[in-house]
Amino acid sequence: NHIFLQQDVIAGFLYAILILVVFHPVVDLIDNFNLTYKYAPLIIIRTAFEMSAVEKIEEQLASLRIAKRSTLSKEPAYLLDIDVSKPAQSESSRFVAVSCSNKSIRVYNRETLNFLREYSSRPGILNGVRFAHACDSVVFSACSDGTVKCWDIRLATQKAVQVFSGYPSNVFISFDINCNDLIICAGTEKVDKDTFLVFWDARGVTNCASTTKEPLGVYSESHNDDITKVCFHPIEPNLVVSGSTDGLVNVFDINEDNEDDALISTCNSDSSVSFIGWSGKDYKQVYCLTHDEGFCWWDIAQLDTEEPITLLHVLDVRDAVCVGNDSLHYLVGGLYHEKADKLFLIGGTSTGSIHLMSCGTDGLSLLGTLCGGHSATVRSFCWNLTDESLLTGGEDAQLLLWKPGAVERSLTKKASMKIASSVQKRVRVHNSSLKSRKK
Repeated sequence: NHIFLQQDVIAGFLYAILILVVFHPVVDLIDNFNLTYKYAPLIIIRTAFEMSAVEKIEEQLASLRIAKRSTLSKEPAYLLDIDVSKPAQSESSRFVAVSCSNKSIRVYNRETLNFLREYSSRPGILNGVRFAHACDSVVFSACSDGTVKCWDIRLATQKAVQVFSGYPSNVFISFDINCNDLIICAGTEKVDKDTFLVFWDARGVTNCASTTKEPLGVYSESHNDDITKVCFHPIEPNLVVSGSTDGLVNVFDINEDNEDDALISTCNSDSSVSFIGWSGKDYKQVYCLTHDEGFCWWDIAQLDTEEPITLLHVLDVRDAVCVGNDSLHYLVGGLYHEKADKLFLIGGTSTGSIHLMSCGTDGLSLLGTLCGGHSATVRSFCWNLTDESLLTGGEDAQLLLWKPGAVERSLTKKASMKIASSVQKRVRVHNSSLKSRKK
């Protein structure tokens, strides 16, 4: 019995060592026995959870099917930008707004894609569309006539309920409203030597009738070419990032008294910026896409450290991502998935296929492809993380709603709409490094 007991002790000891070596080989087995044994299984569990989150997204993407198509309008147009209304408590989003190349915004029912309203800014061109965060019936858009216009879907009128006016030379091509609906910021085209970020107080828009608001002020020194994108932080109302054809991506803290103090960081993409966004836990990272299909990703949290802030820089995503027998012609945009703590990019082909790519510091990888929906280039999308549905709009004038496991009554693929867009892509590329990163 003594011999058998001794064998059991030895076997148990060897088994414990084996467990420690497998789960945590870098920790000293004797000095840190208790610490290793306690925490190693948690590391394994956390890794398994992260893997399952990404795998779940991959499965959801594979199950996406077309649930609804919008009815083609009498005047077909490219669908350039999409936003959904922010849901109230215990409610889902009710509306979808689409910015179109025919100088209009169209509003649809979120679930049925039935057409509800259309707002026009002729002769100006509307650029971008955003719903207010606190009121799902209020929608904004920047206009080339030097204004940002606000409409209320509840009203029958086609007139803007409020107009935010810029300065006489301003031509707005980008804008955003911050997360507490207090501040609007719009970016201008370069006129002569001037490029502006213009700010307004957005409070009280639902209490005014066709009134005009003057700007709070401008930033005029941080960009020297067209400001193509403006994006406020998702949870910090004082932070905003801007991107330009000058290649720069600037992060500002608008609580500061002047532009120089407000500029937190300047990152150079070395190309014309087409899309920008926030990512990472607490959204401490920024990323951008470029008009020549490049991708840049930075960690702003590393500004005050000696660590490099560049997480990934891909000169041409089309060459970096293998999509098998299909191809990747262009990038549309990006999205940070909070549950999976993962950044994704959306791209596609000229024939309407949609590619979803996963981003990591080691590179980009294809997660899945959606086919059979669009027949031409996809220009806009909106991914709803609540029900994992996807809205897409393209140059075929179609607005599609994709849902997991959905069944469409008619699966006929619409023919490509051979229409000319009134909005031309800005593709000027600037390779010169104009500013160094500010710390």
